[in-house]
Amino acid sequence: MTSLRKRLILLLVASIVGVVALATTAAISVMGGPRPEVLMEPVARQIRLLAQLLPDEVPGIKRVPIDLYDHPADGIKDQKHTSVLNDILHRDGLNLQAVVTRAIGKRGMEASVNLPDKRWMIVDVPNFSPPPRGWLVLAGWITLIVLGATAVSLYFTAVLTRPLEMLEAAITKIGPDGVLAPLPEDGSGEMRATAHALNQLSARLKTAMESRMRLVAAAGHDLRTPMTRMRLRVEFLDEDEREKWLNDLDELDRIADSAIRLVREEVDQDDVETVQLEKLVRDIVAEMESLGHRVTLERLEAVSVRAGALGLRRAIRNLMINAATHGAGCSITLTASNGKAMLGLTDRGPGIPPELLDKAFEPFFRVDPGRRQSVPGAGLGLAIAKEIIERYGGTVILQNRDGGGLCQRIVFDAVSQHPGAFDKAASA
Repeated sequence: MTSLRKRLILLLVASIVGVVALATTAAISVMGGPRPEVLMEPVARQIRLLAQLLPDEVPGIKRVPIDLYDHPADGIKDQKHTSVLNDILHRDGLNLQAVVTRAIGKRGMEASVNLPDKRWMIVDVPNFSPPPRGWLVLAGWITLIVLGATAVSLYFTAVLTRPLEMLEAAITKIGPDGVLAPLPEDGSGEMRATAHALNQLSARLKTAMESRMRLVAAAGHDLRTPMTRMRLRVEFLDEDEREKWLNDLDELDRIADSAIRLVREEVDQDDVETVQLEKLVRDIVAEMESLGHRVTLERLEAVSVRAGALGLRRAIRNLMINAATHGAGCSITLTASNGKAMLGLTDRGPGIPPELLDKAFEPFFRVDPGRRQSVPGAGLGLAIAKEIIERYGGTVILQNRDGGGLCQRIVFDAVSQHPGAFDKAASA
């Protein structure tokens, strides 16, 4: 059990129930009745008085009616109480034998005394046993105490763990920009202190993020001026040297543009709306085909998701370009099931070594740095796509395919899905 709340509840309930168990044990010992010595003492006193009244009447006192029988009282003999009663009678000097029996079908015990004339005098033993429903009352009392202890434990545990819940809720509400949502600074002293500390942390994070974005944007923008001057100077170089310099400057220009776009994706966010994902994919595929990329639609189901249309379009386009460029073509499937929309982009390229899959979304990542000259790009396409997809609650996963190639899988919560599917191979 790793939850602090559950541990506190269990500790409080166990403590209270333990105390109740001790009290119950004491109550049971009391409800079990007194010791035989205590119970039989008044019975022996009663027998002695009755025996003294049997020979003759006491002058001035009305004769006490005493019923005598030819046999002892029916029932089950209680050996322990019988032995104790006989010991008390013999200690008091009465040469009488008694038998204590438990009546069948009714509560309590009876003491039968064998008189010298062979008749039996039957005396009721005082009943100190609990009432018929005593155990039910005791069980109900214990149940109420346990329920009350649980309720009290739940309440005070909730009070004690509320700052931790606030911290957990604040962390789950961290936006795509890494900033915490502001929290109300009210409640108990601990609550106010926790909220104040989280709000201060949020303000510092926001300042740091804005500073970082300004730095990247400024660096990318300021690179343009020296790069322009370098382009002018390159014109005075020999043709062979000029081509190499221009290639390097083009690559620097792409890196600067990609860095600025990455910052803009974090700052400029589209309004969230319902996007028909299958229509968006069709439009991007048509665009890719017009640019000469090898893109094939395998299966396309009608499904809608909640996202920013422009940002999601940019992310899917980046992933398609990545598959078509590095994987010699891209096959696309869009399916919907169990409330999820799943977009798969597969290729037949070399894939990514398993040890580098986790680094594929890092900025400026390349599987083979030597391919920088042969394949244009700054290595920010996947980083930008991941930033956009996760901003709208989706996930993107990279997996190597059996037999070669890479599979890029995007998963979103589906807002609605419609029956029917588009199968390009079948329609052709």
